[in-house]
Amino acid sequence: MTLMKTILGATATLALSAGAVLADPAIVFDLGGKFDKSFNEAAYNGAERWASETGGSYDEFELSADAQREQVLRRFAEGGNNPIVMAGFSFASALETVAADFPDTKFVIIDMVVDAPNVRSIVFDEHTGSYLVGVMAAMASESGTVSFVGGMDIPLISKFACGYAQGVKDTNPDANVIVNMTGTTPSAWNDPVKGSELTRGQISQGSDVVFAAAGGTGLGVLQTAKDEGILAIGVDSNQNHLQPGSVLTSMVKRVDNAVYESFTAGEGVEPGFAAMGLANEGVGPAFDDSNAPLVTDEMKAAVEEAKAKIIAGDIVVHDYMSDESCPSL
Repeated sequence: MTLMKTILGATATLALSAGAVLADPAIVFDLGGKFDKSFNEAAYNGAERWASETGGSYDEFELSADAQREQVLRRFAEGGNNPIVMAGFSFASALETVAADFPDTKFVIIDMVVDAPNVRSIVFDEHTGSYLVGVMAAMASESGTVSFVGGMDIPLISKFACGYAQGVKDTNPDANVIVNMTGTTPSAWNDPVKGSELTRGQISQGSDVVFAAAGGTGLGVLQTAKDEGILAIGVDSNQNHLQPGSVLTSMVKRVDNAVYESFTAGEGVEPGFAAMGLANEGVGPAFDDSNAPLVTDEMKAAVEEAKAKIIAGDIVVHDYMSDESCPSL
């Protein structure tokens, strides 16, 4: 178990035992660790940006087991941390219990909605951002077959897969989209070997572009794509630089902004529901020097056109979280 910064320090231990109130915000990273190069790391980058710009300090905890969720939330709340940010949907059950016991503490959960008067729920329109990278995948594919490797088999990851498939099919109706999930337990987020195996299987079926939405497992997908000479698409953080020349783009979720804004608001963070999508730059493809040689002007134009149509309502991207079907698969 890794308990970091103030919580582990001797000073903090004395302060907590004495009932002192800490003014710092706190963040809890989900399984897979804060340096997963994906979702957790995006959250970490937001916290670090806040600390760098403000000179403030924050407390953090990296989960090593599901059973720690409620315990660490209580520990931070008892210590006076405010707000307490959770990076991941799996905190919902623990948060529902803890939030009721600490009505004066503000909590922020990312990727799930918890209806409580002291909780801010931040979700993302992953399906629309995935649609845009699907457009790019269809345009980049030479075989007409592309694929998707998900992490844990849950509705949220199917939301990525279905948006991606719709973007592919709207761009090339004859395209084939292969979808595989890594597993049904939290270990599916941190199994790069399995990610590699799934990718090789998809390549054997003709895939020449693979989109990974699988946390740390995706690192195995990106590496295998590079080794086998096909293109990959990263997720959550900008992963273009991890395998330059083979990562077509990354479907970025601005989890960093969600954390940064929550820390900036401090105890004044507003409870309720907030959505981050295309219109407020919450999701979308990443373009930089690492993928510039792979992205054509036509691709960029197609992405901008599709983005504008989605925002205007002219293209409706299916949301698996609202309707657990996937018309494009």
